[in-house]
Amino acid sequence: MTVVAGVEAGVRERAGRDEYVLRTASEADVPGARAVMLDTVYRDLRSGYVPRWHADIIDPAAAYLEPERCTLLVVERDGEIVATGAVRDRGPAAPPNPQWVADRFPSGSTAQLCRIYVRPEHRRHGLARRLVRELCGFAVRAGGYERVYLHTDPAVPGAEAFWRATAEEVCDERALPGGGQGIVHFEVPVAGLAGAARRDRADSVAG
Repeated sequence: MTVVAGVEAGVRERAGRDEYVLRTASEADVPGARAVMLDTVYRDLRSGYVPRWHADIIDPAAAYLEPERCTLLVVERDGEIVATGAVRDRGPAAPPNPQWVADRFPSGSTAQLCRIYVRPEHRRHGLARRLVRELCGFAVRAGGYERVYLHTDPAVPGAEAFWRATAEEVCDERALPGGGQGIVHFEVPVAGLAGAARRDRADSVAG
């Protein structure tokens, strides 16, 4: 798979036939990215579109392309968007999430990984793992982030196993009284993230 040089700037390059290309999304990619996201929430999550949860899916440009410290990455093959992944600059809210989880991952200093979706026929090619790596790299470059957070629905086939191999569990809501939302909260340890945040704070004080 090709990761386009300058992916954070959305630079494009010609890829060979049948090659996966990971790059920053542009406005032209929004319909294809939205289709991947909507298909996933209907097919895998089985929730369908819920406005309070999925407003970013309807307008990915406003959610991820316009804010400076957010991003949307796509994986393209033969002109089709087959996978997505994003960073948003806010942490989990309480409610519905546990208050202590929200306190650990405050908005502003938390990079939340979201919409890491791969079409079923393109899974098991390492696309999700590469998306996570590039998104974490973006969080370091963006500055100001101290933690990388995500949550997943273990009902989605393969999701829990993937994240347990990639991240560290923070809270499994299935163990809470009543089962909570049934989701699992994770933190991704990212080398260089804490150092970048300290440099940003020092520059701000010096500035």
